[in-house]
Amino acid sequence: MQEYDAIIIGAGHNGLVCAAYLLKAGYKVLLLEKRNIPGGAATTEELMPEDAPGFKFNPCAINHIFIHLSPVVQELELERHGLEYLFCDPVVFCPHPDGSYFLGHQSVEKTCAELEQFNPRDAKKYAEYIGFWQQIIKLITPVFNAPPKSIIDIISNYNIAQLKDVFSLMGSADKTLDVIRTIFTSAADQLEEYFDSEFIKAPLARLAGELSSPPSQKTMSIGAMMMALRHDPGMARPKGGTGALTEALVRCVQSLGGEILTDKTIKEILVDQGRAVGVRLTNGQEFRAKRGVISSLDAKRVFLHLLNEQDVDAGLRDRVDRRIVNHNEAILKIDCALSEPPRFIHHNHRDDYLRGSVLIADSVNHVELAHTDPNIGRIPLDDPSMYSVVPTSTDPSLAPEGKHTLWIEYFAPYQIAGKEGTGMSGTGWTEELKNQVADRVLEKYAEYAPNLQHSIIARHIESPPELEERTGMLHGNYYHLDMTFEQMMCFRPLPEIANYTTPIERLYLTGAGTHPGGSISGMPGRNCARIFLQEQRSLTQALSDAGDSIKSVAKSVLGE
Repeated sequence: MQEYDAIIIGAGHNGLVCAAYLLKAGYKVLLLEKRNIPGGAATTEELMPEDAPGFKFNPCAINHIFIHLSPVVQELELERHGLEYLFCDPVVFCPHPDGSYFLGHQSVEKTCAELEQFNPRDAKKYAEYIGFWQQIIKLITPVFNAPPKSIIDIISNYNIAQLKDVFSLMGSADKTLDVIRTIFTSAADQLEEYFDSEFIKAPLARLAGELSSPPSQKTMSIGAMMMALRHDPGMARPKGGTGALTEALVRCVQSLGGEILTDKTIKEILVDQGRAVGVRLTNGQEFRAKRGVISSLDAKRVFLHLLNEQDVDAGLRDRVDRRIVNHNEAILKIDCALSEPPRFIHHNHRDDYLRGSVLIADSVNHVELAHTDPNIGRIPLDDPSMYSVVPTSTDPSLAPEGKHTLWIEYFAPYQIAGKEGTGMSGTGWTEELKNQVADRVLEKYAEYAPNLQHSIIARHIESPPELEERTGMLHGNYYHLDMTFEQMMCFRPLPEIANYTTPIERLYLTGAGTHPGGSISGMPGRNCARIFLQEQRSLTQALSDAGDSIKSVAKSVLGE
């Protein structure tokens, strides 16, 4: 029986990041991956080798933003392992039915200049709106980069400049209360407060909704940061596709002596006297861990499927089952091989429209239905809204010369109302239905880019249950569980298991279902490694480090 210091379940990007930090600290680490390739939701694959040879697609994640708020790339020297980021500019294009459009550049000033031609007032308010949210981002970024219950770690992440930004944002008591009120409101309410024109409100609502909440969702105005982040630090994609990040992480892990085994499905986490001691695979093979088992799977799969009932407190099992909220909204994913790029001929087409995200969002209400319909089990087919990307506009290496790829994310229900117990995994989805939905989505896209329909060489459609089967993501949820306010930071996934630790000694959690949540960031992996390493040290050393951190922060604040 093979033994390691730590066993990590899942070789997605967070699992790989976590492994790299543990290996750098001198521990022996094994990663076990269900699929035949590592990466989880961060892969690039040739999905249609027969119908579209040479075309490479990103089945899940594509735009990398949050990782640039983290030190992961620098600390793990991923550029030395082959990672190269290509930054997008412009970052967003959204055509409007009346002929106007939103074109967001990385530069706030250039974006305002684009807006000026359609609405000078909104252009001026845009700079104010983004400025506010960029201050919020500066305020919370140090929180993202630390375990959510580790106050000392969080405080030590702030330097004097960031502390001054915090005091500047808050100001007087009334100003502080107003900031808090803004956080507690909805994206739709705030957009109404700032802007007059639908052509700007709709795409901003669509981006805010990328946290999988409708624009009207109270306490979710924080979704506004999704546009602000595209200005700073910017939006980028690895050269060679999202999978190039995984490849760099794999090379990093292997260079440090880590082992990665694929085609390994976990049946059970082994627990002995309240302590996680290893894992058993579906084929009966066992691996032992001396210091800990780390799971990058969501908490429901860990506590309800991979642990024996007798090893988990009944109260915790019930809370994981019923308290963690995972809505019915999922993703239907469409990837197309194209003979030519889409052309938005009704909106003064420029090729640089395609470099960032291309949104189809006609109004805030259009975006609202794109979320609320799936939540009640209805497919919003009458007038589809979508998020799309033409990856080859920034990276031609992803397709044969002169050809292009199209990536479309469309919100759809995991469980279709009235079709329970039928179709794939009892969700109501069938091959015929998913193709009908894809037809309608592409028809809508073609209303803006008419050349699309005759340029499609081949297409690959993945329904929510197929996404779940391929990646293991419960109900096809990229984020593992909802990214709403009550399930973030020290509430994610539940308060008692929110600091990457669990009541089972030496069993740790990481991945999208932990702080700070889903997206390509590596932060959950890095933060989890931090907790793991802290627990390996003596109490004396931990107290000494805490004292040094407090002294350092005090020195910065007092200017001594």
